[in-house]
Amino acid sequence: MASQEEKQAQPFADIFDEDEAEKSFLLSKPTCLIILGKPGSGKKTLARKLAQIWKCILIEALEVIQTNIHEETEYGLKCQELLFKGQSISEELVTEMILEKIESPEVAHFGYVLSGFPSLSEEYMTISQQIEKIKNLKLKPDFLINIKCSDYDLCQRISGQRQHPDSGQIYQRNQWDPNVIEKHKKEKDQHEEENEEDDEEQEEEETAEDPLMVSEFLHQLVQRPEDILENAEERVATYKDIMLHPLEDLMAEQDCQYLIELDGNQQPDDLFVAKNKAYVASDKNYVCCYCCFNKQGELFRVLSSYKQIAHGYRWHRSRWGQACPVALKEGDIVMGNPDLAVSFLGKMYVLSSPEALKTFMLNPRPYLLPPMPLPPCKVLVFGPPFSGRTTICNLIAHKYKGKV
Repeated sequence: MASQEEKQAQPFADIFDEDEAEKSFLLSKPTCLIILGKPGSGKKTLARKLAQIWKCILIEALEVIQTNIHEETEYGLKCQELLFKGQSISEELVTEMILEKIESPEVAHFGYVLSGFPSLSEEYMTISQQIEKIKNLKLKPDFLINIKCSDYDLCQRISGQRQHPDSGQIYQRNQWDPNVIEKHKKEKDQHEEENEEDDEEQEEEETAEDPLMVSEFLHQLVQRPEDILENAEERVATYKDIMLHPLEDLMAEQDCQYLIELDGNQQPDDLFVAKNKAYVASDKNYVCCYCCFNKQGELFRVLSSYKQIAHGYRWHRSRWGQACPVALKEGDIVMGNPDLAVSFLGKMYVLSSPEALKTFMLNPRPYLLPPMPLPPCKVLVFGPPFSGRTTICNLIAHKYKGKV
């Protein structure tokens, strides 16, 4: 009878319940992506664009090293010490930093775009071990993006790269080679004749402002050792020998619906457009947090009319009211500061301190999932000596996840 009653009650369930939808989102896994491809195929460029637009966390060796050094973490201090001594950062240290970043709170909320892992270097872990590590991640990649490019085209592109020694910026052949620039200029002139006069003026201004057209700047560019044609061909051959087959096995195991292969000969913006279409098809919608400030104290009245989520739909006060979600999770009731407000999933939350705001914005999920908001219950246990007060306290704390 009970099962029949449940079946009868099901059609009347509100599938559009706002609280259930919010809970479903908070429990959902963030979208994670891995960019694969031959050395120099544009993995990092595409990964940076995806991370910037979709608010994912970019995880790449150089990016992770710079972040740890800037934040002066334990890993960052080790890296600084090695660099000051003129030594290179070991593959083991880089891998540990990458894996720690993948397990960080912000990645658990925003997801990641991973580039450059697995690495060609087998100094610390073999290719098979690195791929096995990817398969066993707590946040497994949802999408595998493989940038394909022929060996000849790729090596020609890499050998045409030049670096500016002061800024470290990398420029392709069509940005520094006078012959290629002149050829593109002629093609652009022919195209401008077919366009309107306004478009012609804009393109001419952009060309005039291009610093690469200055001859003095062009003479400063240098070729890195890894960009020499012979070295580029050697790197590509090494990739095909030790990494290509394991990666093909990894891609074969992936659902073809979530395996995206892109033409590496296209421009980075064209690659991004192709990925953009695929990402929309993933049905994983993400709503970004952003801060809203109000210095008059009338936070909810002002913000509710400041910006609408959709037509006829305004921001709502959350169940936390003016209480700080972070403090409440830690067992304290602290009223938030109106100047430290953040909107998320159509509701507004007020944090009590800059530290609480930073923690909440890294990953708000632990502070919003049920049973929160749960006001703390404080219990006093008293009695004569040796009556078992400590034992009772520990049992109560264990049962209700409290602190003694």
